[in-house]
Amino acid sequence: MTVLPLISPNVIVTTANDDAAPQAARFPFAIVGHVDHGKSTLIGRLLHDTGSLPEGKLAELQAASDKRGGTLEWSFLLDSFQAERDQGITIDTTQIFFQTAKRPYVIIDAPGHKEFLKNAVSGVAQAQAALLVIDAAEGVREQSRRHALILQLLGLRQVAVIVNKIDLIAFDPVRFQSVADEITTFLAELGLTPQAIVPISARHGDNIVARSAQTPWYQGKTVIDLLDGFEAARPATELPLRLPVQDVFKFDHRRLVVGRIESGRVKVGDTLTFAPTGKSAKVASIETWNAAPQIAAAAGQSVALTLDDELFIERGMVASHAERQPHLTHEAVLRLFWLDTAPLEPGDRITLKVATSEYAVAVEGIRAVIDVDSLERQVADRVQQNGIAEVLVRSRHLMAIDVVDELTKTGRAVLVRNGDIVGGAVILGRAGEAKLAEEPRLLFSPDHLVTNQARAAANGHQGAVIWLTGLSGSGKSTLAMALERELFAKGRQVYVLDGDALRSGLNNDLGFGPEQRVENIRRTAQVARLFADAGLIVVTSLISPYAAERENARNIVGANFHEVYVRADLATCESRDPKGLYARARAGEIRNFTGIDAPYEAPTRADLVVDTAGTSPEAALKDLVRYVETAVKVAPAQESARA
Repeated sequence: MTVLPLISPNVIVTTANDDAAPQAARFPFAIVGHVDHGKSTLIGRLLHDTGSLPEGKLAELQAASDKRGGTLEWSFLLDSFQAERDQGITIDTTQIFFQTAKRPYVIIDAPGHKEFLKNAVSGVAQAQAALLVIDAAEGVREQSRRHALILQLLGLRQVAVIVNKIDLIAFDPVRFQSVADEITTFLAELGLTPQAIVPISARHGDNIVARSAQTPWYQGKTVIDLLDGFEAARPATELPLRLPVQDVFKFDHRRLVVGRIESGRVKVGDTLTFAPTGKSAKVASIETWNAAPQIAAAAGQSVALTLDDELFIERGMVASHAERQPHLTHEAVLRLFWLDTAPLEPGDRITLKVATSEYAVAVEGIRAVIDVDSLERQVADRVQQNGIAEVLVRSRHLMAIDVVDELTKTGRAVLVRNGDIVGGAVILGRAGEAKLAEEPRLLFSPDHLVTNQARAAANGHQGAVIWLTGLSGSGKSTLAMALERELFAKGRQVYVLDGDALRSGLNNDLGFGPEQRVENIRRTAQVARLFADAGLIVVTSLISPYAAERENARNIVGANFHEVYVRADLATCESRDPKGLYARARAGEIRNFTGIDAPYEAPTRADLVVDTAGTSPEAALKDLVRYVETAVKVAPAQESARA
């Protein structure tokens, strides 16, 4: 019996057909859902009704149920831990080798209890399809929604719904349809369409292998028909090569690079590039213990390679072919499931584990926390336990990563803090491109001989960043330039960093997708911080649509950051349309345009709100000048001169 690797410990249930097919040929699917909705019972019944139980297992199950004075409990087949039998819940992820007439399967039973969400995530991460089990009497519950969201976030698109315990509602088709409509609506909001919604009674076997006489109103697929209809994913051997290095050994005269091939193929004579260093060498041999060397190897195999060059290689590097390398970056956008009791906050340092690679990263910002019930992206300054969020992380060292939509296995990660697993994540993209590292860079911040206090005394004011945010056409640039003129006339050191000007120079390599916008704002904030540190009043004019990105800019700049919301409703901005951008966006010429087909998250805690739709430009400027003079403690002109 072969044990499949998991993030967490696991239970393997051996069936009569355990050795009927190689592990790689088995179709992996997950069974998820709210606690006590009957997932384990469904699996037990599946094994029994298809003749997959080992000899004597049914008698053992009946004896265990009789001992407890109850009816036969199919879930006892799987709940191997005593704690699970006593509490009636599944704690760990269970894997079962199972087979229908069409093909062999690996069934992954994920726990439904909220406290064991970590195990559910680790199980679902291995699946190609999923059955979402819902109690017909209880309907859609919190963990039903949470598990559905996990399926979507992990990239599973083959999803079906099993409405269990249909016997408890007397096989009522009206109640079944009500539950079906509710979950279909929720899944549609996630962009998922269930391939089927099957009414079953796992305890009695209705609609599992054959259609039940109790549900003449249902003419759809049985559970077995549904499973056999799922499509297998593209073989990992056809994907780009990814060989994470597990270790390097010295064996007699040979130096062996050891690891498991996660995807692709490798053969003797191939040139491999090792990320993130970019160094290359040819495969001299593929060694096998106590056997003749191989000519080639493929995904799923653990190999030991020798190279034709003595490169410095260590655990965590990733071997690939030069034409299909991982992305190299210092920053990455993650969608994560946070499992620690202590919340995740900006500035926290955690370890990002991708295969054998471990990267120490800092949380640069929380872009959004996703509400499980409404699916809305919410502004938050922390991620609580069992929360789902999108965050931006940064590593001081170059990371070799894959985007989950491109390579699923190496696009998933584990989050670790203080040696404990505290979350799982998928990699959505990189915030900025990175070049291959040639030599390590030694960077040291200089000690300025001119202090910030001395600059403030000479200028008559502190350095500061006045961050203007609002929709296109709200008047940000007009206000920024007018503010610069007013402050300069009073002898202040002031400069405007305009978004368009930055995009035509420093940021001209960036597009307008979500990740490029993150990088645009990060770079702008870094430049603004340097200007403010030099003693200038820096006025920025950027849409900066997401609250998490503005919070990241605040974290970069520090205490001298002032967020000003230039407020104007969409209709007003569109009527102004000074650059003709709204018209082009409405015509479909511009995609991802804020306010049209991309969201704008209005500030809820702005330091100042300037309403340009309801006040005159002169009044708006007056309010802004008054705020800046107070916020940066601008000294009167004569005091500034004496200083």
